[in-house]
Amino acid sequence: MPEYLREYGLDTFEYSGGHGLRMSEKTAREIGSQAQKAGIPISVHAPYFINLANEDSEKILNSHRYILGAMQVAFWMGARRVIFHPGSASGSRSRQEITAYACSELKKIIQQADAAGFGEITLCPETMGKINQLGDLEEVLLLCSVDERLIPCIDLGHLNARTQGSLRTQADFKAVLDRIENDLGKERLDRLHMHFSHIEYTEMGEKRHLTFEDKVFGPEHQGLIAEIVRRKMYPTVICESAGTQDQDALEMKKAYWSLQ
Repeated sequence: MPEYLREYGLDTFEYSGGHGLRMSEKTAREIGSQAQKAGIPISVHAPYFINLANEDSEKILNSHRYILGAMQVAFWMGARRVIFHPGSASGSRSRQEITAYACSELKKIIQQADAAGFGEITLCPETMGKINQLGDLEEVLLLCSVDERLIPCIDLGHLNARTQGSLRTQADFKAVLDRIENDLGKERLDRLHMHFSHIEYTEMGEKRHLTFEDKVFGPEHQGLIAEIVRRKMYPTVICESAGTQDQDALEMKKAYWSLQ
């Protein structure tokens, strides 16, 4: 995989552990070794089962374990970032109460991570695509306010889906990046972790990931790339197209270099 990416023209990779990270230390270290040889930095996506809003004592502890387990794999691989979905916003509590509860649980996880020796690994809460999920832009920024080491994973396809197609122009992307800079500062803005894909959506938000060939649902990447270049940012951008991740990622990279 790392050698393929290098030869194809790409230069970063996110290891997907969404359905669980059942990996030995030996395998993780071998992946990390091959990535290092190819010059490909790695991030790790934690399991999808995480829900920092769950008040059930056993289930919230499981969420702690999923994140810490992903950090352990990242440590073996030499990966520096772990991306995770914050959880659900369903139920009788207000979104403000749910977000506050999730922030308190995230503080506990950071303390545990530091105690385990994972303090150099950056946790990245991700913006989510469904309305009933915890993870609109404001909520993710509040989660990141828990610790200055946290960096948001801004999934532009998710944001576009949950806001019914609001990301159309460079000015739209600028407004999102302005909000992040205002809340978290330029240093964290410049190092953002991003996901990007075209996503079909309904009134409830995200339905399914598409490819760049789709021209009905967005967002289109050109405005984002132009804004990244204008701001002289150096984010990590992961393409999550449905089956054409490498092709669409390369299209984005070419668009970036065309503006240098």
